[in-house]
Amino acid sequence: MSDSSSPPARSRWARFRFGVVAPLLTAPPEPGELASSIAALAARSWPHPTTGEAFQISAKTIERWFYMARDAEQPIEALARKVPSHAGSHPTISALVVHELSELRRAHPRWSYRLVHDNLRAIARDKPQLGSLPSYTTVCRYMKHNGLAKRRKPRRHEQEPGFVQRERRSFEVAHVHALWHCDFHKAKRKVLTQSGEWKQAVLFGLLDDRSRVCCHAQWYLAEDTESFVHGLCQGFQKRGLPRGLLSDNGSPMLAAETQEGLERLSIEHFTTLSQTPEQNGKQEVFWAQVEGRLMAMLEGEPVLTLELLNRATQAWVEQEYHRRVHGETRQTPLHRWLDGPSLGRPCPSSDALRRAFRMQVSRKQRTSDGTLTVAGVRFEIPSAYRSLLQPTVRIARWDLSRIDLVDPRRGTHLATLLPLDKERNADRRRRAIADAAAVSASAPMAAPAGTAPLLRQYMADYAATGLPPAYVPHDTSAAHDTDDEEPAE
Repeated sequence: MSDSSSPPARSRWARFRFGVVAPLLTAPPEPGELASSIAALAARSWPHPTTGEAFQISAKTIERWFYMARDAEQPIEALARKVPSHAGSHPTISALVVHELSELRRAHPRWSYRLVHDNLRAIARDKPQLGSLPSYTTVCRYMKHNGLAKRRKPRRHEQEPGFVQRERRSFEVAHVHALWHCDFHKAKRKVLTQSGEWKQAVLFGLLDDRSRVCCHAQWYLAEDTESFVHGLCQGFQKRGLPRGLLSDNGSPMLAAETQEGLERLSIEHFTTLSQTPEQNGKQEVFWAQVEGRLMAMLEGEPVLTLELLNRATQAWVEQEYHRRVHGETRQTPLHRWLDGPSLGRPCPSSDALRRAFRMQVSRKQRTSDGTLTVAGVRFEIPSAYRSLLQPTVRIARWDLSRIDLVDPRRGTHLATLLPLDKERNADRRRRAIADAAAVSASAPMAAPAGTAPLLRQYMADYAATGLPPAYVPHDTSAAHDTDDEEPAE
């Protein structure tokens, strides 16, 4: 009877007492036969509701139970043991002891119950007014029932000023594709690479919140943005686009390429609080199954490779994980996925996905040779876009073999830019610029015709004021004529 799933003692005794007098209630004895019926019940042996041992009940007790049940609207409740008036009040703990316990817990929230009780005894030796102290068990019970339990070390976000402690609730969205979980998991065993090195592998996992379907799982050698985007795009191509994505605050999840890619695909990105893996609990449960079943079945493999891990993981996910009944949903992930309802959207092409997960930057174009520089690499710009002073491009920092030139206003893809190839440009072939609006440096310039229109307007406006010229004319011709004449005698 010590099983935690068994009913409490008060309920067990109520049911037992009702079972004893139930024959007298369902088939009432004839007048004058009640005493004999009660005597017959008292002569029987009954299993004790707590120990299970056989024992007998006196006729007087059975008679009292009978009248209690007969006159009550709820017989079982009337036969239950009475709750003591001091229940939950801890009468052995005085107000002074309560004050000392509260002060000890407030000053030392991470102390164990035993350490608190030992320090309480030390305080009692210095303060006789506390009187006799309760036992360690009583102190533990009081502290647990009154919110004085041991507290864990505060997390980073909990130490920030203005933090408000909030309640925790389990959740599940109502639609398939409404929310996906994603995370990385480090393997406990190292894998052998093609270069002969032992490296730690990391597993990228993508999980649907409602159905628990593993949208994609793949092992990588690095926990970086390239691996994250690579696995994310494969999940999109296999299952479709979700409405939301939940991840932690790792650098691959917060990278500019990831953020802008999710925004372009209209996927809302949610992040968990710092050091709170329970917020992504469904993903953590999946990791436990990976270690407990998948990796356990690979214990006999002396050498693990990335290729073997990925083949085994795909087979385990599709053949076992998706086909086992989930303990909480009572359905297999595949059945729950198909039952829906679903908010999924079709996935765009591979080219569109590749272009979506890129960071948008602006660079100044070198007008001398039509190039721009990104992360130390120079890219050539087609002559049709040589008039752009600051072209806008989208890049993936892990792949600079090509970048995309886009319209900064609409985001339209204009051209694919490749790195500058100086050896190819050394063939001396140059295409003529066919743009009629371009002004060639060798074209003859037209001679200016008369005074410029703006200056003529200034001169006319000044003349209209009626003011005299603001200068005194100087006639130099008269002075030259005087110098040429001979002096008079």
